[in-house]
Amino acid sequence: MSPSSHPCAACGSTDTEAFHSQHSIPTNSCLLLADREEAESYPTGDMELRFCRNCGFIGNALFDPALSEYSSRYEETQGFSERFNDFARDLAKRWVDKYSLAGRTVLEIGCGKGEFLEMMCEAGVGHGIGIDPSAHPDRLTSEAASRIEWITDRYSEKYSDLSADAVVCRHTLEHISDVGDFMRMVRASIGDRLDTVVLFELPDVKRVLEEVAFWDVYYEHCSYFSAGSLARLFRATGFEVLEVGLEYDDQYLIIEARPSAVTPAPGEPFGIEDDMEDLAAAVSHFGESYTAMVDKWRSEMTRRASAGERAVIWGAGSKGVAYLTALGLGDEVPFAVDINPHKHGMYMAGTGQRIVAPEHLRTDPPDLVVVMNPVYLDEIGSDVRGMGLDAQVVAV
Repeated sequence: MSPSSHPCAACGSTDTEAFHSQHSIPTNSCLLLADREEAESYPTGDMELRFCRNCGFIGNALFDPALSEYSSRYEETQGFSERFNDFARDLAKRWVDKYSLAGRTVLEIGCGKGEFLEMMCEAGVGHGIGIDPSAHPDRLTSEAASRIEWITDRYSEKYSDLSADAVVCRHTLEHISDVGDFMRMVRASIGDRLDTVVLFELPDVKRVLEEVAFWDVYYEHCSYFSAGSLARLFRATGFEVLEVGLEYDDQYLIIEARPSAVTPAPGEPFGIEDDMEDLAAAVSHFGESYTAMVDKWRSEMTRRASAGERAVIWGAGSKGVAYLTALGLGDEVPFAVDINPHKHGMYMAGTGQRIVAPEHLRTDPPDLVVVMNPVYLDEIGSDVRGMGLDAQVVAV
């Protein structure tokens, strides 16, 4: 790792070190691209991940927010998976019950297509406010969705007048480069409403590093947190941490907090936050093992192609784009499968694979299906077997 004076976006320390870099990677991986030529020539950017030895935050020092498009073309939802919906529905109910949100107002920053906010309303929330430039309220049809106000924009200071009993933010903070400024903005917007509950969910970087999960590292994710670095950021920006832990097969971090009257916020760290030594070891492990892991997967996929076998990926989102881009695979993977019908007929950014529905495999069967997230291995394996296919199904 190389030292630098590049400041940490979370704590401001200049004790940061680079440990991983990639060049010319697609700057967006969830956009709906209807033209293969556009997909293959999609704009690219560079990545230099830096680890802060003071707080544990990891960020892309070369990230340019102007290169990221979040619009109605952005298709990030996992809401077509029953496995994911079961988790999200349970989390929504837990938060509504735990923080007595029935009949009250919830503001969700980065609400995506709005499914989770709809689930919270179904669990009893009286009024929801969803903010996201890619929101599609037309997709929600339940009675609960009628109690949601939509703002198709990015959250900023101009929405500081919005008042809510809870502020929810799921899988959005990792897309924001100036995380310290963002959390201070959220805290300032809440003001003296100290009974507001703040509920965030995002990926756990410690798992990504330890597993050398290179498919979980891509341009849109410019900020990476562990339980400790996330809790440290929250306290430093004026939030009392009520709970922090792991969910969804330990892939996701959940943090629950309230605004504090003083900054930094008081409170004894939870045991899970004592992770700086483990983080430093995981950073070194990722940096040392990345090339070998990529080479292993590339050799396997090219070997299959040379032997006349057809290998496809299942999961045409960010993980799929990161996987194909890192391996430099084109025709070796003829197409990508996804259950989201809004992606069908579209193309993968950077490598240009066409995205097809699962039913496509009935007439164009593969020999190998690589599942882009192990949590869906059983669900996808069942779908493959249900179509009468004998393809091998493995997870990254």
